[in-house]
Amino acid sequence: MPTFASAALRPGRPRWRRKGDLAVAISETVLILAGGTVVLAIVFGIRVAIRAVAGGAAPRSDGGEASGGSGAPDVPGVIALPPLIFLAFLAAAAVLEAIIPLPVLAGQALARYLAGAVLAVCGFVLIFMAAGRFNAAGTNIPPTLPTTALVVDGIYRRTRNPFYLGTTLIYLGLGVAAGSFWAIALVVPLLWVINTGVIAREEQYLERKFGDDYRAYKARVRRWV
Repeated sequence: MPTFASAALRPGRPRWRRKGDLAVAISETVLILAGGTVVLAIVFGIRVAIRAVAGGAAPRSDGGEASGGSGAPDVPGVIALPPLIFLAFLAAAAVLEAIIPLPVLAGQALARYLAGAVLAVCGFVLIFMAAGRFNAAGTNIPPTLPTTALVVDGIYRRTRNPFYLGTTLIYLGLGVAAGSFWAIALVVPLLWVINTGVIAREEQYLERKFGDDYRAYKARVRRWV
């Protein structure tokens, strides 16, 4: 006979309900997504704090305007910090799973955990590799700060956006580990937002600032993979 604990950790099965209320069932799927959101938010907050303590942005190489004589500010003007966009979609997936649970691969927990872990680890490796190249070049990582050098070596020979590719893999890793239909389904609108609201604006900014050097790099290396 299954115990209460084993039933509570089964994807899509409620851990508790309150009668007479609009009860939200907290399942394993929701716990993984919500827990992942909290952990990643803490990691992001620590990174921001470390950057602030370390002295913030790398110095501008000009008077605060992007090159090309456009007079545009020396920042890409993205719609939001990319980590916050990923966190928002991850949180949305957790809420949707709580309200309309649609677990997948419910009987394949070990396979889900292993596949999710592999995806997440690959994502973190990509991010660390990209951060290493940015730090070596002495340029800023956040897109809300000016880019002071064009990085085209290392992992940037394979993809123009290893930060976003890595974060997408982490997001997918959590979604797969949780067995969440909603997390996987939301990848499509998530990538649309990242492509249009972040990457496209960064590309326009880099073309203004680095001109033919960036256009040549853009022509030989793909946006994602």
